[in-house]
Amino acid sequence: MQQETTDVLQRLVRFNTVNPPGNEREAQEYLAGYLQDAGLEVELLGRTEPRPNLVARLRGTGDGPALCLLSHVDTVLATASEWEHDPWSGDVIDGELWGRGALDMKSQTAAEVVAAATLARSGWRGKGDLLVVVVVDEETGGAEGAQWICSEHPGKVRCDYLLNEGAGSLVPFNGQRVFDVCVAEKGVFRFKLRTRGVAGHASMPKIGDNALLKLAPLLQAMKDRQPAFDITSGPQAMLDGLGVSFEELREIDPILALIVEPMLGVTLAPTRVKASEKINVIPSVAEIGVDCRVPPGLGEEDALKRIREVLGEGDYEIEFTETVTGNQSPIESPLMDVIRSWVASVEPDARVVPAILQGFSDSRTFRHAFPDLVAYGFFPRRAMTLYEAAPLIHSANERIPVADLGTAADFFSYAAREICG
Repeated sequence: MQQETTDVLQRLVRFNTVNPPGNEREAQEYLAGYLQDAGLEVELLGRTEPRPNLVARLRGTGDGPALCLLSHVDTVLATASEWEHDPWSGDVIDGELWGRGALDMKSQTAAEVVAAATLARSGWRGKGDLLVVVVVDEETGGAEGAQWICSEHPGKVRCDYLLNEGAGSLVPFNGQRVFDVCVAEKGVFRFKLRTRGVAGHASMPKIGDNALLKLAPLLQAMKDRQPAFDITSGPQAMLDGLGVSFEELREIDPILALIVEPMLGVTLAPTRVKASEKINVIPSVAEIGVDCRVPPGLGEEDALKRIREVLGEGDYEIEFTETVTGNQSPIESPLMDVIRSWVASVEPDARVVPAILQGFSDSRTFRHAFPDLVAYGFFPRRAMTLYEAAPLIHSANERIPVADLGTAADFFSYAAREICG
């Protein structure tokens, strides 16, 4: 399946689906034709004509669990002048396929549809249905994609198990090979941090009470201090799987520790500042926008506790502007057993460890729509390590070894046969 997945990915990369605006229809129509030719039932469903979501089904006998292979075909922007090769070329150079979406996440789309098509053409049918769902608009939140289809057509995408993006890169650790499985995602509790003063003419700095200057110690506090950890089940299971405490991890592998640390508790990242509308007016109000991420299972009170722990007492206001609680699936499940058994078959000495995503994916929408669903992020890659792949996502020179396309397609085929029966 490696060559076929490579061919499909090259076609997908050549569709410019930068979001906004997305314009995913041509890519989706290509995939629809490919899957229909293989024998799957295919529908294109969208809120708007240029941006349809694809739902393909390989129908089983109806007495087994349904597995959904989920992905999205929209991408972030690519500035061609910053790339060594055209970001929409799909060229294979020295065994690597280049282009925007090569890692995030048209490669997973290609591997999933090729796995499903190969099974369909072989005559295989499961006891349960195999779904291939390719959505639009993930990169800007999913309003046209996962959110819309789960709200408007839940029966079309209902499933028992789901595989999506979020983890799976090989992690070399302390002489071992480790694969992570994303079992949860952090919540978003963004807020405005506001100070107040008295306006005045900027030519006389002491005549007013500059609200902007009052933000300085709060910014410094977020630079110098971080909230105490609130280690939930996913990160704890990851540390247990690695056989270390976080302090030991920091000593053994500082780079991996840098990636793991945000999983362990509330994080605060000031990203925006707003004060006077005019350069010659001392601001009476100033505010910082803070991107706050919170472990699954914790809410606004927990976030507020950690924020005040960092900022201390003072003359400031906190206004939450976005509150989305984190989401998670059970760590132990038949799907986790399938992942472990596949890893054991290709890497007998490798470990499988749970992890949580510092950001979010469309898994959160499916978990919310179907509370009994077990959803994991797992796109296995053995040739390119986590340390090599992570800097390329949303960056210039995004690429993937074609060997990893074969690896992923093999896994999705295996998972379908094992879960659907």
